Amino acid sequence: MRRQNKAVVWAAGLALGALTLTACGGNASADSDKDGKSGKNGAQDAPRIAISAKDGSTGASINATGVKVSDGRLTAVKMTESASGKQVAGTIAANGATWKPKEQLERGTKYRISATAKDGDGHAAAANSIFTTVSSASSFIGTYTPDNGATVGVGMPVSFTFDKAIANKKDVQSHITVTSSSGQQVVGHWFGAQRLDFRPQDYWKAGSKVTMKIALDGVEGANGIHGVQDKTVTFTVGRKQVSTVDANTQQMTVVRDGRTIKTVPVSTGSTQHPTYNGQMVISEKFVQTRMNGSTVGFGGEYDIADVPHAMRLSQSGTFIHGNYWSSPGIFGAQGTSHGCIGMRDVKGAGGDTTAKWFYDHSLVGDVVTMKNSHDKTIPPDNGLNGWNMSWSQWTAGSAA
Repeated sequence: MRRQNKAVVWAAGLALGALTLTACGGNASADSDKDGKSGKNGAQDAPRIAISAKDGSTGASINATGVKVSDGRLTAVKMTESASGKQVAGTIAANGATWKPKEQLERGTKYRISATAKDGDGHAAAANSIFTTVSSASSFIGTYTPDNGATVGVGMPVSFTFDKAIANKKDVQSHITVTSSSGQQVVGHWFGAQRLDFRPQDYWKAGSKVTMKIALDGVEGANGIHGVQDKTVTFTVGRKQVSTVDANTQQMTVVRDGRTIKTVPVSTGSTQHPTYNGQMVISEKFVQTRMNGSTVGFGGEYDIADVPHAMRLSQSGTFIHGNYWSSPGIFGAQGTSHGCIGMRDVKGAGGDTTAKWFYDHSLVGDVVTMKNSHDKTIPPDNGLNGWNMSWSQWTAGSAA
């Protein structure tokens, strides 16, 4: 049937004295007459469309898939998810030569691309491709922090968590580069096979711009497992704020850009449940959140549905947060918590309280340093707390 239709189109074209060809197929050229002998008005005069993902292919890139044309301009490109029919947004370049999706494609997903183009003489071409992107089983991806465009505190590391164990650590690390406008040397450190953090020797310089280039698309992380990410992320380092909590005095001194701006009375961990010592980085902020002791090994000792002004300091459950349920007399006087650092607050996270002040004046990436507690120093991989390693220990964990 396809041969008969082509013959009809060919005959019609000759009758009109001009030929317009339409070619289908992945990675298609609009020139279906490959010997180039179709004559003055033949296919070599028509645009040639190339779709990067070949028709019927699997394992297509989720980053590099796109459309190009030579000897003409793209007039329309439509990309859809085959299963749902959902259209994928994309952009044709100003010169009409290329098209690419606006967002990264999904892994293990079947897509269809249909493209048309014309040249200056009105010759038209079309191309189509149905393909499937690389599967989750045969690829790895890294979730990372901080996000593009974020403003963070000086202690914020760049932290990757990969969804597969990485065997070729050197190759993976060498395809992620982190640089700062401050000129500080930045080195990666592996915590096991699935986490890679980057930091300079000392805190980031206030006001600096940090750029992270991720070039993992096609990089083999383990046998038969390849990366799929290819992007650039930038973030800004804000002012320098480091707050120090003293378990002996139950006071927190907030120092910003070298100047003490406030002293806050706190209540740290009890004798039975002391707070970790060391430098801890704020990794998340919640106006209110639930804290249930059973999730961090304390059984049913507490379950508070609306803890106000909570900021995470560790993955094991250490927070600095507001406290409305304890007697006001404990703040600045004694440690009573299960390891968190509490500040006086009110139920509902309203009012003008010290906890709200600290929350409002803190960034993700700010450092809270605990000293004189009876507990050990927090492990560097418990949260974003690699600052508790010496520079020599840190660099020893680099694979690059």
